[in-house]
Amino acid sequence: MADEVLVTVEASGLRRIMGVGMLGAIGLMLLYVASATPPSLGWLVFLLGVGIGALWLAVRMWQATEHKIELTEAELRSTDGTVIARVADIEAIDRGYFAFKPSNGFLIRTATPGGRTWQPGLWWRAGRRIGIGGVTPGSQSKSMSEILAAMIAMRNQAGDGRL
Repeated sequence: MADEVLVTVEASGLRRIMGVGMLGAIGLMLLYVASATPPSLGWLVFLLGVGIGALWLAVRMWQATEHKIELTEAELRSTDGTVIARVADIEAIDRGYFAFKPSNGFLIRTATPGGRTWQPGLWWRAGRRIGIGGVTPGSQSKSMSEILAAMIAMRNQAGDGRL
């Protein structure tokens, strides 16, 4: 029962193509500008660096959005096998407008810090903060955050001795 998937967040095909396509187009445009009308050396290095970086990011996003995020009773995990966070370790969820969170997503704060990880378009972790979302549909992220918030509220209520 603890391994049963309660809700899944995944990037739809169209969102995935649009996100990767835009990053790739930006990278190609910057490389074209750098090669067609070479500016001064400083600007040339900048355009080449940002263009190559955008293309690299497009490839990373394509690879990352192949996977899904699953919520079970015990953990929040990626289908590539990465455990994003254990439910018992989650302290708070922030879904507010002014939260530093991914687009169409939410922010999780855990009790113990983890290593820095970034799966562009899907999720990221920096210390105790985890951002879920990006090119994912807002409806899926909202469902996941509400179920997770309910699980945390029930855990906190049971921990206080009140049912």
